Amino acid sequence: MAGKVVKQLAGSGSGQSLMDRVTAAKHSLAGSGLAKAVCKATTEEITAPKKKHLQYLIECTNESNVSIPELANELLDRLKHPNWVVVFKSLITLHNLMNHGNERFAQYLASNNCAISSPNYSDRTTPQAAEMSRFIVRYSAYIQEKATAYRLMAFDFCKVKRGTDDSLLRTLTVEKSIKSLEVLINQFDSLLAFEVTPKDVTNGVISAACLILYRDATRLFVVFNDGIINLLTKFFSTTSKKQCREALEIYKKFLVRSDLLNEFNKVAECVGVDKSDITRLQKHPVSFLDAMETHLAQLEGRTYEPPPREPEPPVQEAPPAAAAASRQPPARPASSPADGPPAGPPPPRPPGPSRPPKPEPPKIGAAG
Repeated sequence: MAGKVVKQLAGSGSGQSLMDRVTAAKHSLAGSGLAKAVCKATTEEITAPKKKHLQYLIECTNESNVSIPELANELLDRLKHPNWVVVFKSLITLHNLMNHGNERFAQYLASNNCAISSPNYSDRTTPQAAEMSRFIVRYSAYIQEKATAYRLMAFDFCKVKRGTDDSLLRTLTVEKSIKSLEVLINQFDSLLAFEVTPKDVTNGVISAACLILYRDATRLFVVFNDGIINLLTKFFSTTSKKQCREALEIYKKFLVRSDLLNEFNKVAECVGVDKSDITRLQKHPVSFLDAMETHLAQLEGRTYEPPPREPEPPVQEAPPAAAAASRQPPARPASSPADGPPAGPPPPRPPGPSRPPKPEPPKIGAAG
């Protein structure tokens, strides 16, 4: 009998635990409907937060009589819970509200520098809890970086206009574009540091986290791509050695992160993304990188000798994905389609007779 009571209190993972019900009832008696809704979205049940509870909280952020600080603090308090399921689902709920809720919610988290990251979190009650704790640490770090990027930029990279000629990062000056991309790279790196593989997706909670992270990743990459197109369009007409050097380093980071995103995207299919919608990025020709290096070397009064490399395989044409990329994030997290990066216009080839043979410009975007 005692064992049965303990099991009911702790929860079996297949439904709400007795403690979940007691907590919800306590908030009902106290008249705190907001706290009760947060509790229902972040139960100890080892499944994704229910869509109806997420949608209710999203709608709450649009109500003038709902206190955003109270809602945010209720969720932040749940991050202190000892059960890994509650903490993980609290992070997923925070993420959904930042992406799909009223702008006031993200503004509050950013402007108040709320403590979301949990670098020391650990639940060792079961082997599964210990395994999931690693991902909670990484996920919380990403949500913190997402809020930091919002504070620095005053907008969410996942929500800005993207994938078109008048996208935000295609219209900035070189200086502003470089500064924006540095912030974006920090957020993108934090997301890729989640380092999940298909074999790690063993339950509905981490599956829900992977799905929303995948959607963020594709949107961030589209904006990253916009910024790179902007930089490359102006690179060979730029005479500032400092700006050329910074733009070249950012382009190198872009190439590395394209490969890392391909690895991250391998998990998309096992969390419900249709295989035809999964972004697959093609390799970029190093000949264009060599041309950029040569341009910078000429500005600095030195000679650049390309390192010996194996011949590049022919680049296959890829269908553009701009239509999917330019869509704005949908209102409901349950049905939001995954965005893909745009093919984008090719950057200009380096001018001048003193340059090496004109390389084929990289085809930026998705392949297949």
